[in-house]
Amino acid sequence: MARKDKIHMPSSGAGITRYFDDYKSRIEFKPEHVVILVILVIIIIIILHLQGGAWF
Repeated sequence: MARKDKIHMPSSGAGITRYFDDYKSRIEFKPEHVVILVILVIIIIIILHLQGGAWF
């Protein structure tokens, strides 16, 4: 027989919180835009490095 004095935790007792439901940003970037921006930054760094002003 099951014991009647068991402690039952609520379903949210595992510490799982859904933060994305709480806040919706006004600015959203598509993944394609982020990839293009990263590629542009890499190209700019390579061009600056080839121009002779390398810091690293």
